[in-house]
Amino acid sequence: MPQTIATHMNARATFKRMEDSTKEDFEIIVPQAIQHAQALADRVLAHLKLLQGDYGGFPIDRYSHCLQTATLALRDGRDEEYVVCALLHDIGDTLGSYNHQEIAGAILKPFVSEANHWMVDNHAIFQGYNFFHHVGLDRNLRDKFKGHPHYERTAEFIELYDNPAFDPSREILPIETFEPMVKRLMAAPRRSILLPDADARRA
Repeated sequence: MPQTIATHMNARATFKRMEDSTKEDFEIIVPQAIQHAQALADRVLAHLKLLQGDYGGFPIDRYSHCLQTATLALRDGRDEEYVVCALLHDIGDTLGSYNHQEIAGAILKPFVSEANHWMVDNHAIFQGYNFFHHVGLDRNLRDKFKGHPHYERTAEFIELYDNPAFDPSREILPIETFEPMVKRLMAAPRRSILLPDADARRA
């Protein structure tokens, strides 16, 4: 990196309240924000790896479950966006003990279709059909979404990929298989308040 660029990337704005910021301040901030955003996929993958060794009583650890879910989706011929959703659907387990699906949904929202976002954002309720009755909850909670355009898609995701992905004897592809997919997907956001024309660029 040339010295002038490196110096600029280490510069700091001087305002103490956002309302006092200037265009010149954001000429310092924006290049650093872009550089930070370009490393998003690496940070997401590093966070996913925090699930390694976290069994929580399950037959395989949470990391292997994510990999196996993605493996099943990939082997079934799903597109890259769907496979990445399968890979990251439980990434929120580390910080979202009570709403992990919403964390995964928030991470993926700028990059995926509305259908895939809804699927990830609500998958926990649909997975609940398979176990909520064991813990005193209503297994039919998903029924409140009956008639929703993405109900069947989400039920299918659970049945084909999330539900059977707790099998230590079944194929689990390594993270290296999926890393390029994550990087490609997160290189091109579809929507963000910071990128109002992102949809047009992806069209």
